[in-house]
Amino acid sequence: MRQQALVPFRTRVIGAAQGRVLEFGVDSGLNLPLYGAGVTSVTGVDPSSALLGMAQDRVTSAIVPVELIEASAETLPIETASIDTVVTTWTLCTIPNAVQALREARRVLKPGGTLLFIEHGRAPEPGIARWQDRLDRPWGLIAGGCHINRRIDALIIDAGFHIERLSHDRMPGPRTHNYLYEGKAHPV
Repeated sequence: MRQQALVPFRTRVIGAAQGRVLEFGVDSGLNLPLYGAGVTSVTGVDPSSALLGMAQDRVTSAIVPVELIEASAETLPIETASIDTVVTTWTLCTIPNAVQALREARRVLKPGGTLLFIEHGRAPEPGIARWQDRLDRPWGLIAGGCHINRRIDALIIDAGFHIERLSHDRMPGPRTHNYLYEGKAHPV
């Protein structure tokens, strides 16, 4: 997900973040330099200590304070109703229980808080969706648990959010892997 073609998506999603931010799957910290003046702090969560080590290298290029925590998004060590914005960029595909992670996002968000997301997932074309179902398991085995057939909007709704804005696009790559869900949601 380091492709240059994805930078505009990252920039748009991260640019909408406000206040105290929690980023799921901070990974190697690609988003950290993109957070702007409307953000007071970023807490980046990732279960991989190796990736957090890589993210630590990008903390110095961030213009806001950043804290990195080794943890699963499914059991966040974050206080209830303490976060203004939760950000997830190409992360929900690899979280084993994405709905539980999104429920945790809802728990930590303040009343009126926002979930911002850009994710890849299930394509609307039946033929492509069938191929996604066929390829999902083998792809996950070689791609760190990535699922290519998740309906991101359905996961977000199932976790107790109302989607305020949702758009779709395609990123470079095979049609079984490139359907995007970008949007903004609020806890119900």
